[in-house]
Amino acid sequence: MTVDADSTSAVLGDEVTLQTIREAADLIEPYVVRTPTLPMRRLSDFLGLPVVGKFELLQHTGAFKARGAFNRMLHLSENERAAGVVAVSGGNHGLAVAYAARELGVDATVIMPSTTASTSIGRARADDAHVVVTDTIREAFEQALHEVSTGKVMIHPFDDPAVIAGQGTLALELYADAPEITDVVASIGGGGMISGVTVALKALNPAIRVWGVETHGADVMTRSLAAGEPVTLDSIASIATTLGAPTVAARTLAIVRDLVEEVVLVSDEEAVRSLEVISEVAKVITEPAASCTWAAALHLRDRLPADARVALILCGGNASLDDIVRWRAQFPAD
Repeated sequence: MTVDADSTSAVLGDEVTLQTIREAADLIEPYVVRTPTLPMRRLSDFLGLPVVGKFELLQHTGAFKARGAFNRMLHLSENERAAGVVAVSGGNHGLAVAYAARELGVDATVIMPSTTASTSIGRARADDAHVVVTDTIREAFEQALHEVSTGKVMIHPFDDPAVIAGQGTLALELYADAPEITDVVASIGGGGMISGVTVALKALNPAIRVWGVETHGADVMTRSLAAGEPVTLDSIASIATTLGAPTVAARTLAIVRDLVEEVVLVSDEEAVRSLEVISEVAKVITEPAASCTWAAALHLRDRLPADARVALILCGGNASLDDIVRWRAQFPAD
């Protein structure tokens, strides 16, 4: 399904609302997985509060990113489809754009920094994307701007209302499956996912609290909130590379500032320990960008009311066994 050129500008307005998120859900429904929300009883026992997980790591390409990629690309005009798309990514967004482009018959160029896992580069190429590897994420964005100047359409990882609305569709599923939730923990890269999720949940139930989480060294939202404007990190110093956006957007910063309770910072070591715990109790492999939500929940445990019901958004699972071996060696258990 595509949207004709005359209607595209109206659908892709600057505002992200419950209506635009519901429209995105209808549009992308044939292309994405309705991922399950499941109780995590052993985590509930440890936290002393009911915990559910939104298993978005079961999404196409192993992360939530397919939702936003499909929603944006389904709004391309015929001329834009013919020109092709370009994306910058340290992993999950690039995989999603490559996959969506293949499914929709659109040529895709994915530009990745050299820190990107070789498996992600290989998987994007396997989906027929033209992959360009640059030395740094900054150079990747510069190359993408050059591609845009030749006529390609940028599929931005977070600074796009259609992408944000697409990511927010996971919150509609979460709320439908677990309407009793009071607190949702979501990780932050550039802020697209938490923005869509928060807009949806606050519209459905204003009493729901949404908590963000970043890892030290990939904490651009925390620093931007402190500065009162988007800042840019010189480099990413965290193993959670899929949280490694060098900056945030003015729109995502505003949503997080106005609607999110707080952004909790956790260490890489806490993310690795949490990855091990989730693997043991839920029998799934998360990446640090997802496991950090459990680390944040532990930080929040004494601050939540006794009747709280917690949801963790397990946003991605693109970690290889080699990655896990390396992280465990870097952060050996006591």
